[in-house]
Amino acid sequence: MGKESNLAVLAGTGNPSLAESIAERLGMSLCRYAVTRFPDSELHVELHDSVRARDLYVVQPTGPPVDGHLMELLLLADAGRRAGAARLTAVVPYFGYARQDRRARGAKRSPADSSQTCSRSRAFSEW
Repeated sequence: MGKESNLAVLAGTGNPSLAESIAERLGMSLCRYAVTRFPDSELHVELHDSVRARDLYVVQPTGPPVDGHLMELLLLADAGRRAGAARLTAVVPYFGYARQDRRARGAKRSPADSSQTCSRSRAFSEW
């Protein structure tokens, strides 16, 4: 994974070149991982590099296909948490569901609260 650091950067498939640029700027390589797709189309993510006691940054925009990229983000975050990352930060340059202006009848706008849903530590996004 490059020189030892307290940071680790993991790239989703949404924009790997952005994650590579971030890692290069930090003077490190991206965290290696494998994705296995089961016959029923479920995914399994396994990290090949240690992230134990490190701050893990998962870079994954949720552009089209939004559902697939969002699920991948959640699975990458889960893999990092299971691998013992000290802190997990989702770097989401584009959040696909942030622009929904739907309202329940008679209710105020209530966008999905992803921080409650996926129990992650922090997220960066341009909402």
